[in-house]
Amino acid sequence: MKLLTLALLGLIVLLQHPLWLGKGSWLRVWEVDQQVRAQRDTNQKMTLRNAALDAEVRDLKQGFDAIEERARSELGMIKRDEIFFQVLDNPRNSAPPAR
Repeated sequence: MKLLTLALLGLIVLLQHPLWLGKGSWLRVWEVDQQVRAQRDTNQKMTLRNAALDAEVRDLKQGFDAIEERARSELGMIKRDEIFFQVLDNPRNSAPPAR
């Protein structure tokens, strides 16, 4: 009877081995599920980024306001007959001007 119990227990272990440690084991399924979740998060972030870039491209193609804004902020351009004032902050640590 003891031999039969050990044989059945060994058979159960052999049948369970692929489920827990084999190629399609629970651990592997869990790892792949974690990778899928991480990729979905990345895809969602990229979708939002792509939507923002698409809106910016449409705005640049259709309107001159965005082009003017970029020319002013990134290239420092001004319109004709426009006066440009640059305001400099006085740093706190600098010495007062010499007299």
